[in-house]
Amino acid sequence: MTNILILIIELIVILGVGFSIFMKWFLRDPERDIPTGNVIVAPADGKVLEILDLDKIDKINIKKGLVGKIQTLCSDVGTSCYIVSIFMSPFVVHIQRSALEGKVLNVKHVPGNFDYSGSFINGILNEKTETLIENKKIGKFKIIQIAGIIVNRIENWAVVGKKINIGQRLGLIRLGSQVSLILPKDKVELMVKIGDRVYAGSSVIGRLK
Repeated sequence: MTNILILIIELIVILGVGFSIFMKWFLRDPERDIPTGNVIVAPADGKVLEILDLDKIDKINIKKGLVGKIQTLCSDVGTSCYIVSIFMSPFVVHIQRSALEGKVLNVKHVPGNFDYSGSFINGILNEKTETLIENKKIGKFKIIQIAGIIVNRIENWAVVGKKINIGQRLGLIRLGSQVSLILPKDKVELMVKIGDRVYAGSSVIGRLK
């Protein structure tokens, strides 16, 4: 009985140490080379999951109720927008960064589900934190941190009323998750496609017109 107890304790210690090592690796925060010029950088590490043109949303196979939710999500940026969604697996860096510089206008927590975040539609319905920023050249844009199914903690470090620089750290989402960027369509030119691998703060995903 004593040997079994010792074995259980050893197993608990090994699992605890292993989890601590994993979390330290998971919370890594490498420095990034931030590009200059009239560019838009990726707000998150991961793979581009969806690129949605709001002007063409009615022609895409999305349920009617969700069309309204998407339009509402974009309403404080404009009626003609791009949505670029990035899926973050549990193995990528989970620090989010600002896609452009600007003044932080609002940070809003929106309750929702905690479903698998590898689906664009789930991202619309999941719990999220929305950061609305105003850039002098393109106007308002929004970065949305979306919770996932594994761990649903979202941290947001943006300060309302303060300036945030392009590539500056914005927040952190624990484990698998999704980040969406909403941009005014008439002011930007996208340079990525679905399936592209991007890195927060360093990958150029678009340019200002």
